[in-house]
Amino acid sequence: MSKTLYDKIWENHLVHQQDDGTCLIYVDRHLVHEVTSPQAFEGLRLQNRKVRRPELTLAVPDHNVPTTDRSKGIDDDESRIQVETLRNNCKEFGVELFDVNDKRQGIVHIIGPEQGFTQPGTVIVCGDSHTATHGAFGSLAFGIGTSEVEHVLATQTLIQKKSKNLRINVNGDLPKGVTAKDVILKIIGTIGTAGGTGYVIEFAGDVIKSLSMEERMTICNMTIEAGARAGLIAPDEKTFEYLKGKTMSPKGDNWKKALEFWKTLYSDKDCKFDKEVNIEGKDIEPLVTWGTSPQDVSPITGVVPDPANEKNEDRKMAMERSLEYMGLKANTKISDIKIDKIFIGSCTNGRIEDLRLAADLLKGKKISSNVSAMVVPGSGLVKEQAEKEGIDKIFKDAGFEWREPGCSMCLGMNPDQLKPKERCASTSNRNFEGRQGRGGRTHLVSPGMAIAAAIKGHLTDVRKI
Repeated sequence: MSKTLYDKIWENHLVHQQDDGTCLIYVDRHLVHEVTSPQAFEGLRLQNRKVRRPELTLAVPDHNVPTTDRSKGIDDDESRIQVETLRNNCKEFGVELFDVNDKRQGIVHIIGPEQGFTQPGTVIVCGDSHTATHGAFGSLAFGIGTSEVEHVLATQTLIQKKSKNLRINVNGDLPKGVTAKDVILKIIGTIGTAGGTGYVIEFAGDVIKSLSMEERMTICNMTIEAGARAGLIAPDEKTFEYLKGKTMSPKGDNWKKALEFWKTLYSDKDCKFDKEVNIEGKDIEPLVTWGTSPQDVSPITGVVPDPANEKNEDRKMAMERSLEYMGLKANTKISDIKIDKIFIGSCTNGRIEDLRLAADLLKGKKISSNVSAMVVPGSGLVKEQAEKEGIDKIFKDAGFEWREPGCSMCLGMNPDQLKPKERCASTSNRNFEGRQGRGGRTHLVSPGMAIAAAIKGHLTDVRKI
C-alpha cells in the first residue's frame, strides 16, 4: 500500500493504538529549554522518577538569556532563576546541557541541526511551538506542552492522535529577491492561520527542492503559523551532505546504515493526500505583514488592505482591530511605512546563510539615522563562523549592534523589547500583539527586506537595493 512520508514515520514509531484512535508513539529526540521544563523536572522529582533515556535529551537556555555581555551573569531575577533551574535539573537528571557560556549554546531549533542531533525519520519533540523547524530534515517534529515534556522525560513516549495529510506544492522558480521567508509567508497568506489545522504538511515541488537546508528550515519553522501539527520535507542529497560529519551524526558503518534507511523516506508516487495546494513560485513577491497575524501579508508593492472591502464580518472586525493596534490606515502604501527598529535573528532567520545574505546587501552602506538595529546570531557557532568571515564587521560598520546568541527580540523574554508603538521590521515568526514588547508593532520580513528597511528607514522593496 502506498504511503506518505508522514505515514511512514508515524507507523515506524507507533507503540500502541486504542480503538478511539489515541496512540502511543516512541520519541527519538527530545530538546529542552528553560521555559517549559522546570515543572516537568519537578514532576519527576515528586514522583521519584528518573529520565528514561537521558542520552536522547539535549538542553539549552535560549529564551531568557541576555544577548549583551554575559560575563556578569543575568540581571533579571526571573530569567536568572529559570536558567539556573535548568542547569541544576540537567545536572541532577544526567541530561546534556549547552550552558550560557558554551559556544554551542543557541536557539534550541538551531543547535539541534548543527550538532546532527536532528536526523531524518525521527520523531523530535520540544516544549516549544517552533519545533516544526526540524521537519526540514524529514523528521516528524512538533511542539508539546509542559505535562507532555514530563511524560517524554519519564517514558520516552507520547500520547497523540494521528493527523491528516496535506501536501503543498510550490512549483517552478522563484523571482530574484524572493526568499524562503517570502515563500512561507505566501503559503500562510494563501491558506490562512487555520489552513493547516488537523494536518501535517509536506512541502514539495521544484521550489522546495531547490532550497538549501537552512532555507528549508525557515519554511518548516513557520508551519505552526498555518495551524498545522508539523511540517515535513523529504530528505535528499542536500540533507545527507549537511549532516555528514556533524558531531552527533552517525559514524562509520552506522552512517552507511542510516543513509540506506534515510533514502526510503519519501512519499510514494501514487499515495493519496487528504488535501493538496499548489502555488506557483513566479507569483511570489517580497512580502511584509501589515497586521497582527502571520496571514496578514501584502507584497511590498501593495497597500494596506481596507476592511470595508471585506465581506466576512468577523474578518472585517479582526482587520479593524489589527490596523488600530498597528497604527496604520487602509490603502497606505506598504513602502511608505516608517520603521523604528530592525531585528535580524530568531529560529526562523538567525542562521549563517541569513547573515551572509543580509551582509552582502549591507556591505559599504549605512543604516538610516532614524532606525536602531540589532543582529542576534542563532547560536555561538553561527556567531563564530560569521566573525571568521568578517560579517560582524560589516554589520557594525553599518550601524547595527552585534549581539550574543539567543531568542532575543523574537518574543522579548529578555531585555530586548520594543517600546509601546515602536515599529519593527523583524525576521522572526510572529507578529501578535505584544509579541516583541507591550504595545510593540511587528512587520515580519525576510533578512533582505530587513536590510532594505534599515538602509532606507521605511519598508522598502529589497529588489531596489
